[in-house]
Order: sequence, then C-alpha cells, then structure tokens
Amino acid sequence: MSRFFHGQSVPTHFELNNLIHLYWSDPPSSSHPALARQGSIALATFISAGFDEQSVPLHRSRGCTARDRQLQQRHFSKEIHMRFLNRERRALDEFCPGLDSALASVPLAELERPESIGLKEFKSAGGPALVVPVEHAGPGADAVQAVRVQRAIASRSPSLAIATNMHHFSVASLVESNTRTNGLEWMLLEAIARDGLLVASGFAEGRTGQAILSPTMHANVRDGKVVLNGRKKPCSLAHSMDLLTASITLPDEDGHGETMAVALVPKGTPGMTVRPFWNSFVLAGAESEEVVLTDVEIPMDLVVRTEARADNRLDELQTTGFLWFELLMTASYIGVASALVERVLAAEKADPAMRAELLVEIESAMATVEGVAAGMAHGHRGEQAFADALICRYAAQDVIGRVARRSVESLGGMAYVSSSDVAYLAAASAALAFHPPSRSRMAQPLCDYFAGEPLQVG
Repeated sequence: MSRFFHGQSVPTHFELNNLIHLYWSDPPSSSHPALARQGSIALATFISAGFDEQSVPLHRSRGCTARDRQLQQRHFSKEIHMRFLNRERRALDEFCPGLDSALASVPLAELERPESIGLKEFKSAGGPALVVPVEHAGPGADAVQAVRVQRAIASRSPSLAIATNMHHFSVASLVESNTRTNGLEWMLLEAIARDGLLVASGFAEGRTGQAILSPTMHANVRDGKVVLNGRKKPCSLAHSMDLLTASITLPDEDGHGETMAVALVPKGTPGMTVRPFWNSFVLAGAESEEVVLTDVEIPMDLVVRTEARADNRLDELQTTGFLWFELLMTASYIGVASALVERVLAAEKADPAMRAELLVEIESAMATVEGVAAGMAHGHRGEQAFADALICRYAAQDVIGRVARRSVESLGGMAYVSSSDVAYLAAASAALAFHPPSRSRMAQPLCDYFAGEPLQVG
C-alpha cells in the first residue's frame, strides 16, 4: 500500500475500497502521520465526490499539485455528482420512484413533525410493497436492497425510516409465515402490495426492561374467536396504519402449555383506539402513539401460531423476522448519521483526515450490515445469522455515536445554532440504543451462545 502514498501508482476504486478496510483495522496515524494525512485526503476525495476520471491521484509525499488542489475545491460544486450515498439513493429510486426527490424538496423540520407528508409520499411511491415477493405483486427487494433503501430514506427523514422499519419487519414476518402455513398471509401480502397498506407492529418495542418476545396483549379464546386486551406504547404508524400485528400467547391446541402467536388486527376493528403518547420533538413524524385494544375480537384466521414457547427462545419464523428488524433498524440509524456526514462533506470545512475518518467509520458500519444482509439473501438464517446481526447492530451503535459527535464538532457552532437540523440529527441518531433487545439484556445470552448454548433473547 505504501507505493500509493509516494505517487508511484494511481489507485483504482477497488484499491481504495481495500484502503478503507486497512484504515479500519490498522490506522496509520500514530506511527506515520504524514501517510495518514495523505491517504485521508485521497479517501475523502474519492468517496465524497464523483469525478470523470477512472481513478483519483493521491497526494505526493512532498505536497499537493495544483491539479490536486483544483479537484479538492470542486468536490461539491453543482456540476459534480456526489458519490457518498449515491448507491443507496439509486436503490431508493429503483424501488420507490420519486420518493428521494420528494423528500429532498421538503425541509427536514417539516418532514419530522407530526402529520408530515413523508408517509403519504412513501405510499404514493409504492414503499409498503418493498419486501413483498414478486409472486404476490411486490417488487421483491432482498435484504441488501432493503437496507440500502432504508439508509437512503433515513438520510432524508429519520422519522419516516423508523416508522416504515416496523412495517417492513411485520411484512417480512408475514412473508416467512406464508412459506410455512396455508393461511391468509398471501392475501394480506397482495393487498399490501396492490393497495399500499401500512402494517404497524405491536411487539415489545420501546418498553424498558421488557423482553422483546414478551406479549403486549392479553388474549383468550371465546366462542371460536380470539379476544384481545392491552396496549402498545409507543406504536409507530399509530394513525396511518391499516393493520396492527401484536404478539400474544395462546393455549396449545392440545391443551398443554402455551405458545407464542401473532394477531392481525385490521384498523377500525371495534375496541381499537389511539391515544396521544409521544411528547418528544425527536422522531415525532413516526406517529409513535399509544394503541389500546379493549375486548377486540378477531377470527382465528387472523392469528398466526408460531413454534416458539414462552421461554425467550426464538423459532425460525421469529428469528427471520427479528433478523430483518435488526438489519433494517441499524441501516436506518446509519442513514441518520450519514446525513450529518453528508453535511460535513458538503461544508468542506473539516480537515481531510477528519472527513476521511468519518467516511471510514460510517461506510465500514454499513458494510457489516450489508455483509449480514447478503448472507441472509443467500439463505444464511437461523440463530447464527441473528447473533451476527446483533453484533453488527451493537458495533454500529458505537460507530454512530462517534460519527455524530465528530460531525457536529466538524460542522462548528454556526451550523449548530443557525439551523435545528444538526442538533436534530445528532439527537435522532442516539435512539438506536433504545430499540430491543438492548445491549445489557443480550450481554449474557450472547456470551452463552458463543460458549455453545442456544440463543436466548432478552
């Protein structure tokens, strides 16, 4: 690699990708500060802006050429298309045509307020169908494509990404269930794809100290129907949802013990009400309110039984669903932090070494997400894949925190006080830590799993 730093060769895109990973694993700043600075300038130049050239020259050890300086000054001129987030936004345009431009045309503060137009634009662009398979009238995005779409959405509107994550998690669970049962899941999937239905999730999201598999609703069987009572708070998409999924326990069909199940509750079912809950300005556009079910009756056809027992063990259906959840949620918060990085690159105030450091951190975090997602798309699922996703999520959580802090510092005080965007994005990026399962609850289960025990989910 040292030959690149001395101007003896011009690195290609592939070689610079390798350089990113070398920086991640063995940063040279301590022992070779000159090399670190020269390489950082090259990385910042190459990743943040797209040039007509097939490759980008690195700075020579004895200083920049006039051409190098000219290229750096042109990074973010209107004539040059930014390379950063370009791949993700292309994916968004492919699966949700027009959504990126629609979101980009609206100020962040407007997108993040209650009753934002974000969800309307999402539905108009066909977003609800993202992970619905082609055979059920959807575009059939795989896990890699889906995480790219969510990162792109989050870079424009964090609230929209977080709200729609819960929808995609629920739909992905329906897709998995459809492969295992002869129920009505296929009809729901086609309705979601063709009518743009939004599905809210009533799992144990956001309840401090509660396990993710803990039922949010009480259920009993009466006259051949399932009667539901309980509440879910916060519940994203509370106002815009067309269908609510809720975790419940039901008596086994043989009368011995209980199993986990998922109840599907259509909007407008008698006994379903929505109450105000969310009092924070952060992620207010996600419609995270309280949903209350009081003696809600649904037919048995709208209950999907799983193979999971009430002992924090995941069955294959739940494992796949929560694998989607962790990957999509992690990619979304990487997208929130990416919005800050994008502003740092556009401002071009920060030292190139700092800009490159931000790029290396955030792109490496996304690469780990895509790595697990690619394995999932090729059939790598089950406990090992879920453990990989959790490790990826907790590592990204730390990266996001560092990137947000350094981005705010790099943008400076005037950017912080002249607009609410910087402070808002920094605050929103911290919320990944609040999604289940928390790091503290999974510490012992992960240690036990890698010691050879089954994976328990806290």
